[in-house]
Amino acid sequence: MNSDRVAVVGAGSWGTAVAALIGATHPTSLWVRSPDLATSMSSTRENDKYLAGVRLPDELRVTSSLEEALEGVNVAFMAVPSHGFRTVLGDVAPLASDIEAIVSLAKGIEIGSNLRMSQVIAEVLPGVAAGVLTGPNLASEVAHGHPAACVVALPDEDLACRVQNLVHTKTFRAYTGTDVVGCEIAGATKNVMAIAAGISDGLGLGDNTRAVLITRGLAELGRLGVTLGGKVLTFGGLAGVGDLVATCASPKSRNRTVGFALGEGQSLEEIISGMHMVAEGVKSAGPLVGLARAAGVEMPIAEQVDAIVEGRCSPAEALMSLMSRPSRPEWDEALLRGLPS
Repeated sequence: MNSDRVAVVGAGSWGTAVAALIGATHPTSLWVRSPDLATSMSSTRENDKYLAGVRLPDELRVTSSLEEALEGVNVAFMAVPSHGFRTVLGDVAPLASDIEAIVSLAKGIEIGSNLRMSQVIAEVLPGVAAGVLTGPNLASEVAHGHPAACVVALPDEDLACRVQNLVHTKTFRAYTGTDVVGCEIAGATKNVMAIAAGISDGLGLGDNTRAVLITRGLAELGRLGVTLGGKVLTFGGLAGVGDLVATCASPKSRNRTVGFALGEGQSLEEIISGMHMVAEGVKSAGPLVGLARAAGVEMPIAEQVDAIVEGRCSPAEALMSLMSRPSRPEWDEALLRGLPS
Protein backbone atom coordinates (compact mmCIF):
# COMPACT_ATOMS: atom_id res chain seq x y z
CA MET A 1 0.00 0.00 0.00
CA ASN A 2 1.40 3.38 -1.03
CA SER A 3 1.33 5.63 2.05
CA ASP A 4 2.58 8.79 0.33
CA ARG A 5 0.77 12.04 1.01
CA VAL A 6 0.31 14.10 -2.14
CA ALA A 7 -0.14 17.74 -3.06
CA VAL A 8 -1.08 19.09 -6.48
CA VAL A 9 0.07 22.69 -6.82
CA GLY A 10 -2.12 24.50 -9.34
CA ALA A 11 -5.81 24.07 -10.13
CA GLY A 12 -6.09 24.59 -13.86
CA SER A 13 -7.84 21.88 -15.86
CA TRP A 14 -4.97 19.36 -15.77
CA GLY A 15 -3.98 20.03 -12.17
CA THR A 16 -7.59 19.55 -11.10
CA ALA A 17 -7.91 16.36 -13.15
CA VAL A 18 -4.75 14.86 -11.61
CA ALA A 19 -5.83 15.87 -8.10
CA ALA A 20 -9.23 14.23 -8.64
CA LEU A 21 -7.53 11.09 -9.97
CA ILE A 22 -5.15 10.71 -7.02
CA GLY A 23 -7.52 12.10 -4.40
CA ALA A 24 -9.98 9.26 -4.93
CA THR A 25 -7.55 6.76 -3.36
CA HIS A 26 -4.73 8.65 -1.59
CA PRO A 27 -4.51 11.54 0.92
CA THR A 28 -4.30 14.54 -1.43
CA SER A 29 -4.40 18.32 -1.24
CA LEU A 30 -5.01 20.68 -4.15
CA TRP A 31 -3.58 24.20 -3.92
CA VAL A 32 -5.71 26.83 -5.64
CA ARG A 33 -4.23 30.29 -6.17
CA SER A 34 -7.57 32.11 -5.84
CA PRO A 35 -9.15 31.99 -2.35
CA ASP A 36 -12.59 32.56 -3.91
CA LEU A 37 -12.19 29.63 -6.27
CA ALA A 38 -10.85 27.45 -3.45
CA THR A 39 -13.93 28.27 -1.34
CA SER A 40 -16.24 27.55 -4.26
CA MET A 41 -14.54 24.24 -5.06
CA SER A 42 -14.64 23.15 -1.42
CA SER A 43 -18.38 23.72 -1.19
CA THR A 44 -19.57 22.64 -4.65
CA ARG A 45 -16.91 19.89 -5.16
CA GLU A 46 -16.39 21.14 -8.70
CA ASN A 47 -13.93 23.45 -10.49
CA ASP A 48 -16.49 25.25 -12.61
CA LYS A 49 -13.88 27.64 -14.01
CA TYR A 50 -11.43 25.12 -15.47
CA LEU A 51 -13.02 21.65 -15.36
CA ALA A 52 -16.78 22.03 -15.20
CA GLY A 53 -18.91 18.91 -14.87
CA VAL A 54 -16.33 16.84 -12.98
CA ARG A 55 -17.06 16.07 -9.34
CA LEU A 56 -14.09 16.18 -7.01
CA PRO A 57 -13.63 13.33 -4.51
CA ASP A 58 -15.03 14.18 -1.08
CA GLU A 59 -11.65 13.26 0.45
CA LEU A 60 -9.70 15.76 -1.68
CA ARG A 61 -8.62 18.76 0.38
CA VAL A 62 -8.87 22.05 -1.51
CA THR A 63 -7.05 25.08 -0.10
CA SER A 64 -5.54 28.42 -1.11
CA SER A 65 -2.88 28.04 1.60
CA LEU A 66 0.36 26.50 0.35
CA GLU A 67 1.35 25.73 3.93
CA GLU A 68 -1.82 23.69 4.45
CA ALA A 69 -1.50 22.00 1.08
CA LEU A 70 2.09 20.87 1.66
CA GLU A 71 1.83 19.76 5.29
CA GLY A 72 3.33 16.27 5.60
CA VAL A 73 3.49 15.83 1.82
CA ASN A 74 6.00 13.38 0.28
CA VAL A 75 5.20 13.87 -3.42
CA ALA A 76 4.18 17.17 -5.02
CA PHE A 77 2.86 17.60 -8.55
CA MET A 78 3.54 21.04 -10.03
CA ALA A 79 0.61 21.98 -12.29
CA VAL A 80 1.80 25.54 -12.88
CA PRO A 81 2.52 26.89 -16.42
CA SER A 82 6.19 27.23 -17.33
CA HIS A 83 6.23 31.04 -17.15
CA GLY A 84 5.08 30.99 -13.50
CA PHE A 85 6.72 27.74 -12.46
CA ARG A 86 9.86 29.16 -10.79
CA THR A 87 7.95 31.79 -8.81
CA VAL A 88 5.48 29.32 -7.30
CA LEU A 89 8.24 26.77 -6.71
CA GLY A 90 10.10 29.46 -4.76
CA ASP A 91 7.06 29.74 -2.49
CA VAL A 92 7.00 25.94 -2.13
CA ALA A 93 10.70 25.69 -1.19
CA PRO A 94 10.52 26.81 2.47
CA LEU A 95 7.62 24.37 3.03
CA ALA A 96 9.21 21.36 1.32
CA SER A 97 10.97 19.67 4.25
CA ASP A 98 9.12 16.36 3.78
CA ILE A 99 9.00 16.33 -0.01
CA GLU A 100 11.02 13.58 -1.70
CA ALA A 101 9.90 14.15 -5.30
CA ILE A 102 8.44 16.98 -7.34
CA VAL A 103 6.73 15.89 -10.55
CA SER A 104 6.16 18.50 -13.23
CA LEU A 105 2.85 18.52 -15.11
CA ALA A 106 3.93 21.53 -17.20
CA LYS A 107 5.00 21.10 -20.82
CA GLY A 108 7.14 24.11 -21.57
CA ILE A 109 10.56 25.73 -21.56
CA GLU A 110 11.36 28.61 -19.19
CA ILE A 111 11.56 32.01 -20.85
CA GLY A 112 14.97 33.64 -20.45
CA SER A 113 16.90 30.62 -19.19
CA ASN A 114 15.66 28.03 -21.78
CA LEU A 115 15.57 25.50 -18.95
CA ARG A 116 13.31 22.46 -18.71
CA MET A 117 11.06 22.31 -15.63
CA SER A 118 13.11 19.58 -13.94
CA GLN A 119 16.15 21.83 -14.30
CA VAL A 120 14.24 24.66 -12.63
CA ILE A 121 13.32 22.27 -9.80
CA ALA A 122 17.00 21.29 -9.45
CA GLU A 123 17.98 24.96 -9.11
CA VAL A 124 15.28 25.91 -6.61
CA LEU A 125 15.17 22.64 -4.62
CA PRO A 126 18.50 20.89 -5.31
CA GLY A 127 17.95 18.09 -2.78
CA VAL A 128 14.63 16.92 -4.18
CA ALA A 129 14.15 14.38 -7.00
CA ALA A 130 12.68 16.04 -10.11
CA GLY A 131 10.50 14.25 -12.62
CA VAL A 132 7.67 14.62 -15.10
CA LEU A 133 4.28 13.09 -15.86
CA THR A 134 3.41 13.37 -19.54
CA GLY A 135 1.58 11.76 -22.44
CA PRO A 136 -1.57 12.21 -24.55
CA ASN A 137 -3.63 13.54 -21.65
CA LEU A 138 -6.47 15.90 -22.51
CA ALA A 139 -7.73 16.85 -19.05
CA SER A 140 -11.48 16.55 -19.61
CA GLU A 141 -11.19 13.07 -21.13
CA VAL A 142 -9.01 11.78 -18.29
CA ALA A 143 -11.28 13.34 -15.67
CA HIS A 144 -14.36 11.72 -17.23
CA GLY A 145 -12.74 8.28 -17.13
CA HIS A 146 -12.06 7.80 -20.83
CA PRO A 147 -9.28 5.22 -21.23
CA ALA A 148 -5.91 6.99 -21.33
CA ALA A 149 -2.27 6.53 -20.38
CA CYS A 150 0.79 8.48 -19.31
CA VAL A 151 4.47 7.99 -18.60
CA VAL A 152 6.01 8.93 -15.25
CA ALA A 153 9.73 9.67 -15.62
CA LEU A 154 12.10 10.11 -12.68
CA PRO A 155 15.85 9.42 -12.46
CA ASP A 156 15.24 6.81 -9.75
CA GLU A 157 13.20 3.79 -10.89
CA ASP A 158 11.86 2.99 -7.42
CA LEU A 159 10.61 6.54 -7.00
CA ALA A 160 9.06 6.43 -10.47
CA CYS A 161 7.17 3.28 -9.41
CA ARG A 162 5.88 5.02 -6.27
CA VAL A 163 4.52 7.88 -8.35
CA GLN A 164 3.13 5.40 -10.90
CA ASN A 165 1.12 3.73 -8.13
CA LEU A 166 -0.37 7.08 -7.13
CA VAL A 167 -1.85 7.87 -10.54
CA HIS A 168 -2.58 4.41 -11.99
CA THR A 169 -6.34 3.62 -12.07
CA LYS A 170 -8.74 1.35 -13.95
CA THR A 171 -9.05 3.93 -16.74
CA PHE A 172 -5.67 5.70 -16.54
CA ARG A 173 -2.62 3.52 -17.18
CA ALA A 174 0.69 4.83 -15.92
CA TYR A 175 3.99 3.58 -17.35
CA THR A 176 7.40 4.34 -15.85
CA GLY A 177 10.65 5.56 -17.33
CA THR A 178 13.87 7.32 -16.38
CA ASP A 179 14.26 9.55 -19.46
CA VAL A 180 13.26 12.86 -17.89
CA VAL A 181 15.12 14.86 -20.57
CA GLY A 182 13.42 13.13 -23.48
CA CYS A 183 9.96 13.33 -21.91
CA GLU A 184 10.28 17.04 -21.18
CA ILE A 185 11.63 17.93 -24.63
CA ALA A 186 8.81 15.93 -26.21
CA GLY A 187 6.17 17.68 -24.11
CA ALA A 188 7.42 21.17 -24.85
CA THR A 189 8.02 20.58 -28.55
CA LYS A 190 4.66 18.95 -29.30
CA ASN A 191 2.85 22.07 -28.07
CA VAL A 192 4.71 24.20 -30.61
CA MET A 193 4.01 21.63 -33.33
CA ALA A 194 0.32 21.66 -32.41
CA ILE A 195 0.20 25.38 -33.17
CA ALA A 196 1.65 24.60 -36.61
CA ALA A 197 -0.92 21.84 -37.19
CA GLY A 198 -3.71 24.15 -36.09
CA ILE A 199 -2.51 26.86 -38.47
CA SER A 200 -2.58 24.33 -41.30
CA ASP A 201 -6.15 23.35 -40.44
CA GLY A 202 -7.17 26.98 -40.09
CA LEU A 203 -5.82 27.67 -43.56
CA GLY A 204 -7.96 24.78 -44.85
CA LEU A 205 -4.99 22.77 -46.11
CA GLY A 206 -6.30 19.30 -45.31
CA ASP A 207 -5.16 15.99 -43.88
CA ASN A 208 -1.99 15.49 -45.95
CA THR A 209 -0.50 18.76 -44.73
CA ARG A 210 -1.37 18.01 -41.10
CA ALA A 211 0.18 14.54 -41.41
CA VAL A 212 3.38 16.04 -42.83
CA LEU A 213 3.59 18.59 -40.00
CA ILE A 214 3.05 15.90 -37.36
CA THR A 215 5.64 13.57 -38.91
CA ARG A 216 8.27 16.22 -39.53
CA GLY A 217 7.48 17.66 -36.12
CA LEU A 218 8.35 14.26 -34.68
CA ALA A 219 11.67 14.40 -36.54
CA GLU A 220 12.43 17.82 -35.01
CA LEU A 221 11.40 16.60 -31.58
CA GLY A 222 13.65 13.56 -31.88
CA ARG A 223 16.66 15.52 -33.18
CA LEU A 224 16.60 17.95 -30.28
CA GLY A 225 15.76 15.32 -27.67
CA VAL A 226 18.55 12.94 -28.66
CA THR A 227 21.08 15.77 -28.93
CA LEU A 228 20.25 16.86 -25.37
CA GLY A 229 20.60 13.32 -24.01
CA GLY A 230 17.11 11.86 -24.42
CA LYS A 231 16.52 8.27 -25.51
CA VAL A 232 15.26 7.85 -29.07
CA LEU A 233 12.64 5.25 -28.04
CA THR A 234 10.99 7.88 -25.82
CA PHE A 235 9.91 9.78 -28.92
CA GLY A 236 8.11 6.77 -30.36
CA GLY A 237 6.14 6.33 -27.14
CA LEU A 238 3.42 8.08 -25.16
CA ALA A 239 5.51 11.17 -24.41
CA GLY A 240 6.47 11.59 -28.06
CA VAL A 241 4.27 10.41 -30.90
CA GLY A 242 1.30 9.73 -28.59
CA ASP A 243 1.13 13.24 -27.19
CA LEU A 244 2.04 14.78 -30.55
CA VAL A 245 -0.88 13.11 -32.36
CA ALA A 246 -3.40 13.96 -29.63
CA THR A 247 -2.38 17.60 -29.37
CA CYS A 248 -2.06 18.22 -33.10
CA ALA A 249 -5.36 16.57 -34.04
CA SER A 250 -7.79 17.29 -31.19
CA PRO A 251 -10.17 20.28 -31.22
CA LYS A 252 -9.83 20.15 -27.40
CA SER A 253 -6.12 21.03 -27.65
CA ARG A 254 -5.47 24.63 -26.58
CA ASN A 255 -2.35 24.90 -28.72
CA ARG A 256 -4.08 23.58 -31.83
CA THR A 257 -6.98 25.97 -31.11
CA VAL A 258 -4.57 28.93 -31.05
CA GLY A 259 -3.01 27.77 -34.32
CA PHE A 260 -6.39 27.26 -35.97
CA ALA A 261 -7.45 30.80 -35.12
CA LEU A 262 -4.12 32.16 -36.41
CA GLY A 263 -4.66 30.25 -39.66
CA GLU A 264 -8.12 31.81 -39.97
CA GLY A 265 -6.56 35.26 -39.75
CA GLN A 266 -7.15 36.27 -36.12
CA SER A 267 -4.40 38.14 -34.29
CA LEU A 268 -2.61 36.46 -31.40
CA GLU A 269 -3.81 39.23 -29.07
CA GLU A 270 -7.45 38.54 -29.98
CA ILE A 271 -6.99 34.81 -29.50
CA ILE A 272 -5.24 35.01 -26.12
CA SER A 273 -7.68 37.57 -24.75
CA GLY A 274 -10.52 35.14 -25.44
CA MET A 275 -8.88 32.24 -23.56
CA HIS A 276 -8.79 31.73 -19.79
CA MET A 277 -6.37 28.80 -19.98
CA VAL A 278 -2.72 28.85 -21.03
CA ALA A 279 -1.50 27.53 -24.38
CA GLU A 280 2.09 26.60 -23.46
CA GLY A 281 3.30 26.55 -27.07
CA VAL A 282 2.88 30.32 -27.40
CA LYS A 283 5.26 30.96 -24.49
CA SER A 284 7.64 28.10 -25.32
CA ALA A 285 8.22 28.65 -29.06
CA GLY A 286 10.96 31.25 -28.55
CA PRO A 287 12.79 29.42 -25.74
CA LEU A 288 12.56 26.15 -27.67
CA VAL A 289 14.16 27.71 -30.76
CA GLY A 290 16.84 29.26 -28.55
CA LEU A 291 17.55 25.90 -26.96
CA ALA A 292 17.80 24.24 -30.38
CA ARG A 293 20.16 26.89 -31.76
CA ALA A 294 22.42 26.61 -28.72
CA ALA A 295 22.55 22.84 -29.31
CA GLY A 296 23.18 23.24 -33.06
CA VAL A 297 19.89 21.54 -33.98
CA GLU A 298 17.72 22.54 -36.94
CA MET A 299 14.02 22.98 -36.10
CA PRO A 300 12.43 24.72 -39.10
CA ILE A 301 8.79 24.18 -38.07
CA ALA A 302 9.43 25.51 -34.57
CA GLU A 303 11.29 28.48 -36.05
CA GLN A 304 8.33 29.38 -38.27
CA VAL A 305 5.88 29.07 -35.37
CA ASP A 306 8.11 31.39 -33.34
CA ALA A 307 8.18 33.86 -36.26
CA ILE A 308 4.36 33.81 -36.50
CA VAL A 309 3.89 34.22 -32.73
CA GLU A 310 6.36 37.12 -32.72
CA GLY A 311 4.61 38.75 -35.70
CA ARG A 312 7.58 38.45 -38.07
CA CYS A 313 5.63 36.61 -40.77
CA SER A 314 2.14 35.46 -41.69
CA PRO A 315 0.98 31.82 -41.55
CA ALA A 316 0.94 31.62 -45.37
CA GLU A 317 4.48 33.04 -45.60
CA ALA A 318 5.69 30.56 -42.98
CA LEU A 319 4.24 27.65 -44.95
CA MET A 320 5.91 28.76 -48.18
CA SER A 321 9.20 29.15 -46.35
CA LEU A 322 8.97 25.54 -45.13
CA MET A 323 8.03 24.21 -48.58
CA SER A 324 10.94 26.02 -50.25
CA ARG A 325 13.61 24.39 -48.06
CA PRO A 326 16.24 22.31 -49.90
CA SER A 327 15.57 18.59 -50.43
CA ARG A 328 17.22 16.20 -48.00
CA PRO A 329 17.14 12.58 -46.76
CA GLU A 330 14.17 11.83 -44.54
CA TRP A 331 16.09 10.46 -41.56
CA ASP A 332 19.14 11.75 -39.72
CA GLU A 333 21.80 9.11 -39.21
CA ALA A 334 22.51 10.57 -35.76
CA LEU A 335 18.92 9.85 -34.74
CA LEU A 336 19.03 6.32 -36.14
CA ARG A 337 22.20 5.59 -34.18
CA GLY A 338 20.17 6.10 -31.01
CA LEU A 339 18.10 2.99 -31.76
CA PRO A 340 19.03 -0.19 -29.87
CA SER A 341 20.89 -2.72 -32.02
